[in-house]
Amino acid sequence: IMKQILWFRRDLRINNNAILAHAKDEVLPIFIFDTNILDTLPKNDKRLTFIYQSVLNLKKELQNIGLDLAIFYGTPHEIFEDLSDTYDEVLFSCDFDNYAKRRDLFIQSLMPVQRFYDSFLIHPSNALKSDGTPYKVFTPFYKSLEVIWDSLHIDEYKRNPHLSLCEYDYSNIPTLKSMGFEETDLPDFLQMSSIEVLEAFIPKLTEYKKARDFFAMHSTSNLATHLRFGLISPKQIFNMVRDIPQSEFFIRELFWREFYNYILYHFPKSEKENFNGKTIEWNQNKEQFKAWCDGNTGVPIIDAAMRHLNNTGTMHNRLRMIVASFLTKNLFLPWQWGEKYFAVKLLDYEASSNIGSWQWGASTGADSLPYFRVFNPY
Repeated sequence: IMKQILWFRRDLRINNNAILAHAKDEVLPIFIFDTNILDTLPKNDKRLTFIYQSVLNLKKELQNIGLDLAIFYGTPHEIFEDLSDTYDEVLFSCDFDNYAKRRDLFIQSLMPVQRFYDSFLIHPSNALKSDGTPYKVFTPFYKSLEVIWDSLHIDEYKRNPHLSLCEYDYSNIPTLKSMGFEETDLPDFLQMSSIEVLEAFIPKLTEYKKARDFFAMHSTSNLATHLRFGLISPKQIFNMVRDIPQSEFFIRELFWREFYNYILYHFPKSEKENFNGKTIEWNQNKEQFKAWCDGNTGVPIIDAAMRHLNNTGTMHNRLRMIVASFLTKNLFLPWQWGEKYFAVKLLDYEASSNIGSWQWGASTGADSLPYFRVFNPY
């Protein structure tokens, strides 16, 4: 009988979940509040409240199907060094940023692993040009996946109903306070379930293309944070909206998310370096950067957008484009500074999308806007 660790990370759901579909025999489901990540975050980070509530909810959902969730606080290194002698292997869904790859290789040195790919629709290695090289432009990439976006349904993972639970003390649950974080108020869309958010958005799909600008924010999906932490999968979203008239524009946005993950996978240096290889002598003025961060530039739309971000952890996509253009093309400050700031502030921070979008705005990335195109902040 196999004893498997099911390591939930950014797949905090029991439906359409790869590790629950591929698990067998006895399982120890776990979640780790990773101090390597948490130690870099402010103590009032709203994401921690959301993740904490989502993890407790996952624990309840697992209990409802006869399983449970062991919740740890510490480094994955230490925790797996303790667990590796007792269990046969660990199943997890992988990410492609530098920290995630280093972490997973270390765990693999301790015990056998099964990697799955559960946060995106495609694996980046499955969408290459005829010569075997990766696409660098979105439209050909998107068209190459016609068999997916033109389909009416993508098969979802089906949970193995025959799992039994390993003996373990599942009662030890760290509190937000014990981890050094404050409980914060969450926006309404994070107090709803993912399905409720999606169902509220579906009637707006027909007007999404025209009405998604920041002066009509009620028409955005509000799904990005749920998607980021895997309370819903992109397959589930695709399947729920695909047969709705005029849904393709929204589906195209899902594939931009796929594209940026694809770029980070094939070009890992782009996490820190200019994708197009250009050397740019950026301005290094920290005072101008602080004014941008605080919303004190004197340019009304920039300041309003940044203050809103600082207060809520949210920013409309069009406003992200405008403030990124202003930082890199009006102030001539490095896109890496803006990317790092957004990484701390955005509730829906997704490394690949954030890096790709900042490089797009700075005209240094894959399929970027031309360098001479500048968003007029007035």
